[in-house]
Amino acid sequence: MSKMRFYALKELTNRSAVEVTPPSSKLSDYYASHVFDRKKMQEYLPREAFKAVMDAIEKATPISREMADLIANGMKSWAKSLNVTHYTHWFQPLTDGTAEKHDGFIEFSEDGGVIERFSGKLLIQQEPDASSFPNGGIRNTFEARGYTAWDVSSPAFVVDTTLCIPTIFISYTGEALDYKTPLLKALAAVDKAATEVCQLFDKNVTRVYANLGWEQEYFLVDLALYNARPDLCLTGRTLMGHSSAKDQQLEDHYFGSIPPRVTSFMKELEIECHKLGIPVKTRHNEVAPNQFELAPIFENANLANDHNQLVMDLMKRIASKHQFAVLFHEKPYSGVNGSGKHNNWSLSTDTGINLFAPGRNPKGNMLFITFLVNVLMMVYKNQNLLRASIASASNCYRLGANEAPPSILSIFLGKQLSAMLDEIVKKVTDTKMTPEEKTILKLGIGRIPEILLDNTDRNRTSPFAFTGNRFEFRATGSSANCAAPMIAINAAMASQLNEFKASVDKLMEEEVGKDEAIFRVLKEMIIASEPIRFEGDGYSEEWKQEAARRGLSNISCVPEALLHYTDHQSRYVLLGEKIFNESELTSRLEVELEKFTKKVQIESRVLGDLAINHIVPIAVSYQNRLLENLRGLKEIFSPEEFETMSGDRKELVREISRRVTAIKTLVAEMIEARKVANNKPTHKEQAFTYDEMVRPYLDKIRDHIDHLEMEIDDDIWPLPKYRELLFNK
Repeated sequence: MSKMRFYALKELTNRSAVEVTPPSSKLSDYYASHVFDRKKMQEYLPREAFKAVMDAIEKATPISREMADLIANGMKSWAKSLNVTHYTHWFQPLTDGTAEKHDGFIEFSEDGGVIERFSGKLLIQQEPDASSFPNGGIRNTFEARGYTAWDVSSPAFVVDTTLCIPTIFISYTGEALDYKTPLLKALAAVDKAATEVCQLFDKNVTRVYANLGWEQEYFLVDLALYNARPDLCLTGRTLMGHSSAKDQQLEDHYFGSIPPRVTSFMKELEIECHKLGIPVKTRHNEVAPNQFELAPIFENANLANDHNQLVMDLMKRIASKHQFAVLFHEKPYSGVNGSGKHNNWSLSTDTGINLFAPGRNPKGNMLFITFLVNVLMMVYKNQNLLRASIASASNCYRLGANEAPPSILSIFLGKQLSAMLDEIVKKVTDTKMTPEEKTILKLGIGRIPEILLDNTDRNRTSPFAFTGNRFEFRATGSSANCAAPMIAINAAMASQLNEFKASVDKLMEEEVGKDEAIFRVLKEMIIASEPIRFEGDGYSEEWKQEAARRGLSNISCVPEALLHYTDHQSRYVLLGEKIFNESELTSRLEVELEKFTKKVQIESRVLGDLAINHIVPIAVSYQNRLLENLRGLKEIFSPEEFETMSGDRKELVREISRRVTAIKTLVAEMIEARKVANNKPTHKEQAFTYDEMVRPYLDKIRDHIDHLEMEIDDDIWPLPKYRELLFNK
């Protein structure tokens, strides 16, 4: 056994659960203690400064320089009570994480001494170096300046001894370089469009909020084993490894008893989350061994997204304290369940109505049906944009495998609700409806709550499933920033609602009654969007054929999926709703294509290194042991006996030799393929070449290595195996 693997396994014998104690037995005593929320603002800010913040949050009123100074001073005073020494503008660049540059409160005073100061100017805006973040060609390398600007709607918080201020991140010329800026625009767009539609039914509605409840799946692996697997460390997934004899076949891990050491990690994570006002509620074992899930209560989509990014960072740091590494890769282990981040999305009004929940009367149910049908139409028209929003080098390994949804976008409503929509199509006519027909239709719609009462099943193979009072976008990957799909969904919904309202208004101008106009437009949309509704098995070959007949896309190639960010319909939505300008949209595509290329490139280089420097030498060493054994047998036994006894060993020598030769040949070919891809002139050509010419080698080389793992003496195999990675807690 290699020293690295030996010591990694030896360390496991010393592992035990860490004792974790909350600051108080009462959660409410420390919940949001590290957040500058409304309660603390009222305590630390003058009345006029508090009002300025509230007006900025609720009415988008600008904050004056004078008020900013007061807010900054109050925020600093609160932070100092938690022993804070630094502050940072916390933002979300187009990478796989967050970014922060810490500055101390220290400044020189007029007499040459030092004082602690934090001004409104520093609170509202800073200038971090923007040249080294992904920008898709918006900026030249020598143009370093970029701006971070305070997002008032997301409260500041304290991590360790640093005050973190959530911000947007834009270039010197004003283009968005982050996820938050377009997300805020998409949320504003859906607010405006949905409010106008709601006012067809209820004039009291003045705001509509998009809500998000994410479900974060992840794997834990012992830190020593993780460090002994260079592929896990460098790519987030195992690029080789034969399946364990036992993995998830017995389905005994799902919802099973949580191991004590994992429970300790979860307890500390929850405590730190609650201090930061993150309402995590649910924890459980997931399907695969050493796979788990964390889920919070629903929040406003912008805050929920900030919280998810913060949670992922917390998980990494807390896991290491418990001698774990946390894996967010969508498919860290071949052949077992991958990890997603289900985005549960809903819309609610400032009057307390969930627009995806049935009402208490036919009028309320008409509002529900209106938004339900608009979602159907939104997904149908924008299936390629939604597919692009969750496309990545890592998520492509997960989609369509085990419990992940397929690449084909479809919506599961349940048979009863689908039948109700079909009834509307049958009963609504293009000619003027009689009062009796309207009454019958409204009575049928009034039955929706009792219909849904028994319609509680979910379709786990549906990428976009209605689950009673929300839609669950299951295709989002576990490592993704929720903002990417939330931008696409909310922008597309805003566009769809605007079209719906325009169609209704046009009929009303032709003197068609409001209710009848709504019914007619809904009928057209129900008919048009019917192909996106699917109740069956999304994994089946029959569905792939049926989806093709319906005209639905089935895009498995990541670069191809990403190109749909700039197709006609996506441009109509993203440019039309002013989520991006032309250069921003083009740059997003460039960034995503480049990220895909770099990740495949890294995996290729890591696999080539491990194959040639770890696996091949071990295989040759074991082959030499077999040859030595054969020479010994030949010396002792007669030729006849030797031939009888040595057949299996000779065949094994040939097998090892064949696979070693194949590995070396394939690695050399893969390197040449990389050179070809690297010389392509555009990010688009590079991405497609890496996908078509380089990525296939990963599976080919892996296949030979995995066979060698089963043929070579376990005692000398250099890397921790699947049975060790998956079953050590």
